[in-house]
Amino acid sequence: MTLKPIHIIGGGMAGSEAAWQIAQAGVPVILHEMRGVRGTEAHQTDQLAELVCSNSFRSDDHTSNAVGVLHEEMRRANGLIITTAKVHQVPAGSALAVDREGFAEAVTATLEAHPRVTIVREEIEGIPPEDWDSVIIATGPLTSIKLADAIRAPTGETDLAFFDAIAPIVYFDSIDMTKAWRQSRYDKAGPSGDTAAYINCPMTEDEYNRFLDALLAGPKTEFKDWEKNTPYFEGCLPIEVMAERGRETLRWGPMKPVGLTNPNDPTVKSHAIVQLRQDNALGTLWNIVGFQTKLKHGAQTEIFRMIPGLETAEFARLGGIHRNTFLNSPKLLDKQLRMKTMPRLRFAGQVTGVEGYVESAAMGLLAGRLAAAERLGRPLEPPPATTAMGALVHHITGGHLAAGQTFQPMNVNFGLFPDIEDYSKTGADGKRLKGKDKGKSKKMAQAIRALEDFDAWLAGEVLVAAE
Repeated sequence: MTLKPIHIIGGGMAGSEAAWQIAQAGVPVILHEMRGVRGTEAHQTDQLAELVCSNSFRSDDHTSNAVGVLHEEMRRANGLIITTAKVHQVPAGSALAVDREGFAEAVTATLEAHPRVTIVREEIEGIPPEDWDSVIIATGPLTSIKLADAIRAPTGETDLAFFDAIAPIVYFDSIDMTKAWRQSRYDKAGPSGDTAAYINCPMTEDEYNRFLDALLAGPKTEFKDWEKNTPYFEGCLPIEVMAERGRETLRWGPMKPVGLTNPNDPTVKSHAIVQLRQDNALGTLWNIVGFQTKLKHGAQTEIFRMIPGLETAEFARLGGIHRNTFLNSPKLLDKQLRMKTMPRLRFAGQVTGVEGYVESAAMGLLAGRLAAAERLGRPLEPPPATTAMGALVHHITGGHLAAGQTFQPMNVNFGLFPDIEDYSKTGADGKRLKGKDKGKSKKMAQAIRALEDFDAWLAGEVLVAAE
């Protein structure tokens, strides 16, 4: 039997994952990627699944962390993005971070080699033609203006957007390691057992205050009139925006000094600490954690070199800011991630209103499986809301919105999962758990339930490769 191909627009995290899932199910797929013909304001290459902002997929702990649960669900579903990330992992404590170039090259090579995947380098400027009867739009936050306008026109919706920011990257050999040191917070070992996955740069109170003053006074990127009312995504705020919220905000955010001891001066407590995380497998590039910024480039080099240990820092990439686009998904999409008024169109990734690499890839994985099942004549329901993937679908289709609440992008978190009562409320000593201990016990129970329910969902699937 010859099957019509499913078309995917966009070769980022979601589009690449969707293409892999569809092809693995035995259905041909045509992946349309604009980069290679026209670039974007944030991408550096034409590789598929290029990491733009950070190189971290965040926590890999699937026992009590929601994003770690999502990692594990994707592994169990043979996810391309998460398995490739593991192969190209770099030290990052308990987080899963990758060599961004090696990762993107590997995803690209895998899809280029797949016999059921065709990659076409072209920009799709409008609603796809009618004979494309199954389409996944996974153009991500950097959806071209022409395509965004074409999608919005039939819905009557105004454009929804927010600003996302990018952190700078420093060359390792330009860091002064007589002032900085290697240590993970609380010496917490990562998957490889490394307890020194981060580079730490200490600050005295005077150094911190001078840095803060310079940060607040530094020239920033100016927004155009039509952009000025666009909000930031709270999970990726520019560092100078955090600083504007109070002089202590950074000290208890990305520059918190807890869980770290300076071996160069162990008896002195640092007032603030800047951390850098390895960005590539060679260890030659390190990104400044939490330092996404809208400072102008000239100001970045001057201000960030005020950080002890970075006085002579050379930057492989400076920070930046870009505008993200997302749909009013609760109004526009059904639980199959299809546009209600045009069901031949599915959406996946950040354009649906999830935030983060992992969440975007997860929605691509799900959209790919749903589209493949539909093509094979075996309709498939999304995973239950008790799973991480199902909780995200529930969020973007409006399941968590209170009356009058507006829809905003969201990372996966246990607050999106249904509540659970069946969890241990006493410790090994028989005493009643309180505070953080009680919360962790509850999260562990939610994680166990999520993976059990996800396994049951996978077992109920019937996706057999076509002959």
